[in-house]
Amino acid sequence: MKVLLAKTAGFCFGVDRAVKLTYQLLAEGRKVATLGPLIHNPQVVADLAEKGALTCEDLDDVPDGYEVVIRSHGVPARVYEKINTRGLAFHDATCPFVSKIHKLAEEAGKNGALLLVAGDAKHPEVQGIVGHTTGPVLVFAGEEELAALRPKIAQHESITVVAQTTFQVQAWEKCKTALKKWCTNAQIFDTICNATWARQQEAEDLSQRCDHMIVIGGHHSSNTQKLLQVAARHTTAITVETADELDRTWLQGAETVGVTAGASTPSSIIEEVLNCMSEEIRDDMSFAEMLEASEAKPLFAGKIVKAKVISVSPTECVVGIDGSKHTGIVKLNEMTHDPNAKMEDLVKVDDELDLVVVKTNDQEGVDTLSRVRFEAQKGMKDVSEACENGTIMEGDVMEANKGGVVVNVKGVRVFVPRSQATMRRDEDYTKLVGQHVRLYITECAGRKIVGSINKVTAEENKVKREEFWQNVEVGKHYAGVVKSLTSYGAFVDIGGVDGLCHISELSWQNIKHPSEVVKVGDSIDVYVKSYDPENQKVSLGYKKEEDNPWEQLKTDYPIGSEFVAPVVSITKFGAFVRILPGVDGLVHISEISNERVNKVSDVLKVGDEVRVKLINVDFERKRISLSMKACEGEQPMAEEASDEGDAE
Repeated sequence: MKVLLAKTAGFCFGVDRAVKLTYQLLAEGRKVATLGPLIHNPQVVADLAEKGALTCEDLDDVPDGYEVVIRSHGVPARVYEKINTRGLAFHDATCPFVSKIHKLAEEAGKNGALLLVAGDAKHPEVQGIVGHTTGPVLVFAGEEELAALRPKIAQHESITVVAQTTFQVQAWEKCKTALKKWCTNAQIFDTICNATWARQQEAEDLSQRCDHMIVIGGHHSSNTQKLLQVAARHTTAITVETADELDRTWLQGAETVGVTAGASTPSSIIEEVLNCMSEEIRDDMSFAEMLEASEAKPLFAGKIVKAKVISVSPTECVVGIDGSKHTGIVKLNEMTHDPNAKMEDLVKVDDELDLVVVKTNDQEGVDTLSRVRFEAQKGMKDVSEACENGTIMEGDVMEANKGGVVVNVKGVRVFVPRSQATMRRDEDYTKLVGQHVRLYITECAGRKIVGSINKVTAEENKVKREEFWQNVEVGKHYAGVVKSLTSYGAFVDIGGVDGLCHISELSWQNIKHPSEVVKVGDSIDVYVKSYDPENQKVSLGYKKEEDNPWEQLKTDYPIGSEFVAPVVSITKFGAFVRILPGVDGLVHISEISNERVNKVSDVLKVGDEVRVKLINVDFERKRISLSMKACEGEQPMAEEASDEGDAE
């Protein structure tokens, strides 16, 4: 008799994690209480009880001082609230697949959508899912129940559809097809876990190649019963909880027997069942050999593998490793070097990744993997060659410290000293963080990899300078960046060449410091006023002629114009009045009034609004004469006559 063992038989990742956690807590001497049977396997539950674990159906049954373990099925949101109210310590072993459904349920509630759940309404996983939404919920166990709910479903504009992680795959596909036909507004999410898909597919395949099928698992286990249903469609199938339930006479006459196991079945029970099946099996192939044969490819630290993302959380993602029944974990720090990154922004479910195995755990089938190490392995060769050949590399600046910056170059951490990061010592090198840069690899010895950014910058600037001096013209405009400020002006980078924009060229108004107009790092449009190639000097202009207030004065304020303007300063000989921003005119003391004025401050003060007449402008010397007394006692007719006389 030939026995074929399914590759993914036994504990799934979620169950394995919950069991391992509970045993660990007990080994540490903790008082542990699980909310409901930890898994659907009486033997494991009994063993845990023997070691001191309590099984409590309700949180009220948990004694004070006990630490609560939330099983892989998950719990409703209210349970977490009650745990916090009681101040109990707890350990959340909710399966990542189930946690994903909880988030979908929460979002459905926030959006006011109907949550439609495919599953067993009495199953703790489904009860937990339902307990994570604040909106309407409907649960269906199959295609018939779904059809019966159609009138109720049609009443909702927004619908979110999920499935219990252990739902029968074939039934789910039929339900999806039906929903897509008559419920076009439904958002359908494939939430059956990877392990369930794999187990059911393997059961489907094995049952078509075997005379009999044995499904090992708890009689109350949902995923075990689903496996039995799948296998029974093609051959004679039975389920056993332990080896004691196996009737050897049932195997008589069978040439090939397929064996699979539910996600809550420990490997020890699988081994016992296999050893009870026949003497031929024990003589021909051991359980360990059978397990090894069920593995497609062995894993080892340092091996490069392909994997598909199963679930994503803020701190890690769970992946299924191609060619292996193993499930792996990629921590956030093994996914990226960016400390501010979020796992949800880096990967999504069903993404395919190239990873390096960091650590294996053959007993549990859970491995630790890394993308950053994969990228580093792949990129190290390129970095080493770039160092030897003097090739320019590109990378992203990840962090800054007192000594310099760290650049990620194809997954390799390259240190750039402060002196090699920027062109000027006074330039803030920390602003490079987050920027994409070009650099040379100057040293590559073991883990010590050093680079230079300013070496590339210097070469690029040299080319830019040569091009600039070949094409520079007075009046030519450039897009520049303010590099530094002095009391007398601003230095602007106009493409490898720094030009000086004098303070007088920054604004038409009188300013005390360039910082009133620009700041370091500003992108500004400047033009060449003059240049000296021999001494490599460039004078720049920033203020625009069209903004010249003296030109506006010519247009808008002809001689003889009258207007109201504020007094901006007082002197012994008169008062200065602001005509335009940057343009002040003098009202001489003799022009203040027809009556004698001994002291200007006796008549005027800063801020006064006064009516004045423009009597003279010296554009060359930038001097303007105004009169207040010229406006006194004048009538509109006189003003019109005067205007006519001027026009003549």
